[in-house]
Amino acid sequence: MRNRAEFLARILQVPSYRIEDLQEAMRESVGIEEDILGRVGEDLENQLARVLEGREQSAEEVRRLLADKVREHEEQLYKIVGITRERFDFEKIAKAARKFTSESRGFFLKREFAEKILKRRPPETMLKYFGYDGTEELLSKQNVWDAFSALRFTESDEWMHETFRVAYGEFTSKDFERRPIELRVLGEQWKEIAAKYVAKKRHNVSNLKEFGIIFVNPIEETGEGKFLRDFALLLHYFHELAFYGKLFDRASRKPEFPSVFASLLRGDVPEKTSVEPGEWLIVQRYLWKENPDDDRLFLPRVNPEALHWRKAQKDLVALGKAHKTLGIEFWDELWKTASFFENQQGEEELVSFHVEDVAMEVAAASDGRKDTFFYHQREDLWNELFASFVGGYERLEQKLMENMDKGVIRFTPPSSE
Repeated sequence: MRNRAEFLARILQVPSYRIEDLQEAMRESVGIEEDILGRVGEDLENQLARVLEGREQSAEEVRRLLADKVREHEEQLYKIVGITRERFDFEKIAKAARKFTSESRGFFLKREFAEKILKRRPPETMLKYFGYDGTEELLSKQNVWDAFSALRFTESDEWMHETFRVAYGEFTSKDFERRPIELRVLGEQWKEIAAKYVAKKRHNVSNLKEFGIIFVNPIEETGEGKFLRDFALLLHYFHELAFYGKLFDRASRKPEFPSVFASLLRGDVPEKTSVEPGEWLIVQRYLWKENPDDDRLFLPRVNPEALHWRKAQKDLVALGKAHKTLGIEFWDELWKTASFFENQQGEEELVSFHVEDVAMEVAAASDGRKDTFFYHQREDLWNELFASFVGGYERLEQKLMENMDKGVIRFTPPSSE
């Protein structure tokens, strides 16, 4: 039997002693006797056995198996939603996402503040594109949510950063309200200016956390893997916005709310190269996408993004159980699963079983690229370890809520006095 601590450490790309020391520190701090590393490692082995049916396979064979599952389940999802690649309907997609998500409300900035920001900081490139004389004409002819969503397509990074600096440091709790998360499909008038953004991001959905808005760009992404990738991302955003709505609500009671609010929107992560025993870094972003060699990627951490993905995949699994023609529950519990397989060159490759990692690989292949991804799975596995140490995912989310503004979660051994 393999050493499960070493198995997990290889996947997480850290020395095995680091997670073994972490387990000892957590045992002292939270009073658990169980071998959590052994349990989580065994769980991964069981998931691998389920998917691979006990057969030894090469890295290429495993990737092919998972890619075929994405293609199969994507075709089934098209039918459930009631669309095809040839008859793509954004409104039907949005309606299905609203129906299948398990979270749909939050605490967000009022609509009037989107209008005030645009009036204070006129989006010159957008105004020029439409030929409008000013913000008043823009707001009279375009929905404010659509215009605000499209700022990232039209305005420069410098304009965005300056607008954030001057407009986001003065809000109070009175400027917020509890309301449903809104999923919008941008109209055809935004299609041309959204095209470059979609090409860069390689997906056609995004959000405005502060306003509780999810938006879909009117650009059809119908290559293999892209519909499942983006539909799962829509579900993810519902959970992300609900989570941040709770954080805004919690932070709004503090005198330092404006600075905490701005930090949450920036996704600040502490600049640390080490942590103390029993200390976990809170990482709000996928640092691997920014720099695969970031020192923080080799530290124990908790990632709210991975929490949202786990919930989104649970939504997909529930959808699969509700529709017997959809086999997507195959992906249940695979969000944390990965392993090493020998490729045709005799080298070992890490293969992620996370549905979004696999869907992104399939989507890349449909564009003629041979990309491999594992960053979703790796963050999920760190979350799984944390949740196992503290008693479940509800406790994980609670700890995030309590410590998000600190950037770290600290556990200390009980006093011996």
